Amino acid sequence: MKRYSLFAIAREAARYHQGWEKAWASPEPKKKYDVVIVGAGGHGLATAFYLGKNFGITNVAIVEKGWLGGGNTGRNTTIIRSNYLQDPSAAIYEKARSLYETMSQDLNYNVMFSPRGVMMLAQTEAEIRGYKRTAQANAYQGVATEFIGPERVKELCPIIRIDGPRYPVLGALWQERGGTARHDAVAWGYARACSDMGMDIIQQCEVTGVTREGGKVTGVETTKGHIGCNKLASVVAGNSGHMANMAGFQLPMESVALQALVSEPIKPCMDVVVMANTVHGYMSQSDKGEMVIGGGTDAFNNYTQRGSFHHIEETVRALIETFPMVSRLKMLRQWGGIVDVTGDRSPIISKTPVGNMFINGGWGTGGFKSIPGSGWAMAELVAKGEPGPLAAEFGLDRFTQGRFIDESVAAGVAH
Repeated sequence: MKRYSLFAIAREAARYHQGWEKAWASPEPKKKYDVVIVGAGGHGLATAFYLGKNFGITNVAIVEKGWLGGGNTGRNTTIIRSNYLQDPSAAIYEKARSLYETMSQDLNYNVMFSPRGVMMLAQTEAEIRGYKRTAQANAYQGVATEFIGPERVKELCPIIRIDGPRYPVLGALWQERGGTARHDAVAWGYARACSDMGMDIIQQCEVTGVTREGGKVTGVETTKGHIGCNKLASVVAGNSGHMANMAGFQLPMESVALQALVSEPIKPCMDVVVMANTVHGYMSQSDKGEMVIGGGTDAFNNYTQRGSFHHIEETVRALIETFPMVSRLKMLRQWGGIVDVTGDRSPIISKTPVGNMFINGGWGTGGFKSIPGSGWAMAELVAKGEPGPLAAEFGLDRFTQGRFIDESVAAGVAH
């Protein structure tokens, strides 16, 4: 494919933009591939990209029942951070964060990565102790974070109220190199790069079954016919349980909706990401001026992608005390995504009971920030048949061996 550049923009402007080519092809599926990846979201596309880039495997199909990036990749609040307590979590999220820094150059596609910084507010004495502990752990892990006082919080985010009557801001865990990126652009950039390698991105193609022979996967049944493969990777987020059932095994996870909303656009007033875990709300300002607001997951299992009134009330009420200006804004739109959550709130990157079938899921509410690290680790697992250092601790066997990576307890929140 032609490279995007300043010169390309000037050239196309001179000829009325008639020479731009499609960003990726939409071919009909072949009868068989070396690898079939189910799920053309960020994680699936990243897996395909690193299969090609790191291992030279390009006879790959990425199969998507809807449209590319139409699931959780396009339905999140775009926060990127790596300040996790547990060593395996910090390693894979820091790998992802570092890959985000060079992603626009690696993909020749502007993903609008903005290392504006992420602060996690400490609004109780328990949170102060917890975040100081995390900062110390991050220092050993090589993840650059620090605990800052309320004056520094106010300096970084002038619109914040630090003397709230119920939950005053006592400090924050600050990661200066965290930030945001454009979620759609991440999917589009990976898709363009994969298509350029000769991989097939097959949209509007739902998987309806997994075929096996001799205990190994042989392909998938789809609404566009049977597609054979030597290896199968399931990267379908909230639908991971359905894929596992098709293949004849179960997963220790459940699916719930995670909701978010954005306000009407306003002038720039906040150039950092703020997470308030005690009141359970987080907020940043988009490049268009909207205040991007998120909260917790639904309290019941479901597959809805709609919002609900009680979550608007719960999340906005939590933020009004810390950000009084929020009370004067109008809501522009609201949405939900289906997240798959494990018991220890950490992902699964693993072999499965079916030979040559691999699974990547269980990212819960932290899926977007992990996309490049997840794809890097999953590609290594699929290519070699065994997990590399990043994925080794995230196997399915940890649930039978009792070696959990419990981020929900360690960090207080798994966003």
